[in-house]
Amino acid sequence: MPAEGVGFRSKRGPVLISLMLSTGLVAIDATIVATAVPSIVHDVGGFTSFPWLFSAYLLAQAVSVPVYAKLSDVVGRKPIILIGIGLFLLGSVLCGLAWSMPALIAFRVLQGLGAGAVQPMAITIAGDIYTLTERAKVQGYLASVWAVSSVVGPTLGGVFSALGMWRGIFLVNIPLCLLAGWMLIRTFHENVQRTSHRIDYPGAGLLTASLTLIILGALEGGQAWGWTSAISVAVFTGGALLFAVFILVERKAAEPVLPAWVISRRLLATTALISFGVGAVMLGLTSYVPTFLEGALSTSPVLAGLALAALTIGWPISASQSGRFYLRLGFRKTAMIGITITVIGTAVLALTASAPSVLLVAASCFIVGLGLGLVATPSLIAAQSSVDWNERGVVTGTNLFARSIGSSIGVAVFGAVANAIFAGTPGGHTDPHTVVAASGAVFLAVLAAAVLTVVAVIAMPGSGKNRSSTDAPRASEHSPASSPD
Repeated sequence: MPAEGVGFRSKRGPVLISLMLSTGLVAIDATIVATAVPSIVHDVGGFTSFPWLFSAYLLAQAVSVPVYAKLSDVVGRKPIILIGIGLFLLGSVLCGLAWSMPALIAFRVLQGLGAGAVQPMAITIAGDIYTLTERAKVQGYLASVWAVSSVVGPTLGGVFSALGMWRGIFLVNIPLCLLAGWMLIRTFHENVQRTSHRIDYPGAGLLTASLTLIILGALEGGQAWGWTSAISVAVFTGGALLFAVFILVERKAAEPVLPAWVISRRLLATTALISFGVGAVMLGLTSYVPTFLEGALSTSPVLAGLALAALTIGWPISASQSGRFYLRLGFRKTAMIGITITVIGTAVLALTASAPSVLLVAASCFIVGLGLGLVATPSLIAAQSSVDWNERGVVTGTNLFARSIGSSIGVAVFGAVANAIFAGTPGGHTDPHTVVAASGAVFLAVLAAAVLTVVAVIAMPGSGKNRSSTDAPRASEHSPASSPD
C-alpha cells in the first residue's frame, strides 16, 4: 500500500485511532490511581501496603513485555494486543469490585499483565504499517495521548475521590477497553504466515521469575527492607542465579524468547541502553517534581501536576517533528541533539532547586520533554527499522522493557538518595527545607542519569555509508503482512 499521509482521515486513520485508544488505557491508569489513594485506603484499609498498588502493577507489566514481544513475532500482533486489552479489562472490573487491599493489589497485577501487551504492541503495529518517514509523526500522535492523560488522569481521579467513588477510576476503563478492542477487530487485519514454532516455555518462565526478583529487589530495597538486609541479598541473589540459568537454557533453545542477537548487535544494544536512561530520567521527574513543589511551596496537587505535565507536552511536540531531523541528519545526530537538550533541562532543574519556582520547574520539565522526544523516538525507530517484521516485535519489546527497567532502577536509586536525606533530619519529609535538599539531590541524580545516557548515544552507530547490515537502520516500508481495511 503506498504511503498516503498520516492522520485520522487517512486510510489507516481508524487503526491509528484504535492504537491511541489502546495506549490511552495504560496512560490514564498511570496517572489516575495516585490521586485516589487516600480514598482507597479510607475505604478498604491497608495504608502500609498501598505502595504495592504501583509496584505490583509495574512489576507485572515489565516482566511480561519480553514474552508478549516474542509471541507477537510468532502469532501476530493483533491476537496479543487483544489479549492484553482483555486482561486489562478483567483486571479493571475486579479492581472496581475489590473488597480489601490485598485483593486490589492482586487485581492490579492482572492489569499490569494486560498493560505489558498493550503498549509495546501498539508501538509495534505502528512500526509495521507506517513507513520510516511517517513513523515519527505517528509516535507524536501516540505520545500526545500521554500528554492528555497527564491532565485528564489526575483530574478524573480527584473527581472520583471527591465524590467518594474511587472504584470509578477502574470502572471507567470498561468502555475504553471495549471500544479499543472493537475498533482493532474491525479495522486492523494481519496475514501472518503460519509456520510451526516451538514456544520457549522454560525460557519464558525463567526470565519472568528472575526479572520479578530483580525488579522486586530494586523497587522495595530501602523501602520495605534495607539494602543490605538478608531478604534483600536473598532476592537479588535468587534473581541473578535464575537469570544465569535462563542464559544457559536460551543457548540450547530452538526459538529463544530473548535471542542473543538482541544484545549482540551494536545498534540494538545501544538503543536499549538509551531507552534505559530515558526511563530513569522520566520516572525520576515524574516521581519527585510533584513532591518537591507540594513540600517546598505548599503547592496544590493540581498545580504541581500541571507543572509536571509540561514534560509530557514537550515530548509529543518534538517526537512528531523528529522525522525531519533524522531523515536529514541521521538517527544518532538527532538523538545527540535530544540528549543535549535533556541534559540542559535537568541541569537547570538541579541547579535551581534551592530557589523553588513553579514556573521555572514547569519550564525545565518542558525542556526535558522536548529533549526526550528527540531521543526516545529516533532511537526506537532506528531499532525497529533495522529488522524485518518477524523480529520487530522482539526489538520493540526489548526497547520498552529496557525503559521499564530504567524506570524501576531509577525509582529505587532516587528513592534511596531522598530517604537518606529524610532520615538524617528530625522533620523528615514534612520539613520544607529538607524536601528542598532531598529533591535537589534527586534532581542531581537525574542529571547524572542524563549525562550517562550521552555515552550510549555516542556509542550508537552513525549514519555513514559503511554501516554493517546488522547496525544500519533500513528505510523499509510497512510490512505487507499488516493492513487496515
